[in-house]
Amino acid sequence: MNHPILDQIHDLRAELAPGDTAPALVAALGAGRAPRTALAELAAQQHRIITSDRRSLLLLATRCADRPLGGWFATMAEGESAALRTLPALAAASGPAGLAPDATHAPEALADHPPLPGCQAYPAYLAWLALNARPAAAAAALVANFAAWGGYCASIARALRTHYGFPEDACAFFDFFAQPATELERQAADALGPDPLDGRTLAAAREHGRLLQAYEHLFWDTLGG
Repeated sequence: MNHPILDQIHDLRAELAPGDTAPALVAALGAGRAPRTALAELAAQQHRIITSDRRSLLLLATRCADRPLGGWFATMAEGESAALRTLPALAAASGPAGLAPDATHAPEALADHPPLPGCQAYPAYLAWLALNARPAAAAAALVANFAAWGGYCASIARALRTHYGFPEDACAFFDFFAQPATELERQAADALGPDPLDGRTLAAAREHGRLLQAYEHLFWDTLGG
């Protein structure tokens, strides 16, 4: 059955697709060439990102609480909570970085680790979207970017097992996000529907999506610098 909004999301995803060249750090991790310290830093920065993004998604949920889209944002926030719980094991397995001598102390060590501005631009922009954007445009922009992020996570998850010998629980963060975006796109389209996004909302989603993608690449470039 044809789903106009799902078609719009797919078109937006194709338009925003970063191409076949992965960020340098993703490629280095995929080949087993990046140091474990990069993974430890990633875990620490993601702790701050996810904590912020969860609040932003909950704010978006309250802005459209009387519509199905509010439930979609709330579900996304629950997913952020689940991802947050996987970070201590990743930090603990990252070895020499010293962020987490053991999994018990990892949450505190992650929370106290200083932020890198280039890594925190993405959550800062999502917080701006939560306050200022049309919820429908923010949702379309977010879901259109999931496929690229999920692909990077899938590549890193394979590398952690193949090249770095990480245990399963240390791979869980990347496994979580490596799931295909198909179902999330369908859920977003159902929550946004049934009518297609109007031109103004779609244009805003395109603008938000480009900036989200740019800030995600800044995240990877900062970690790999």
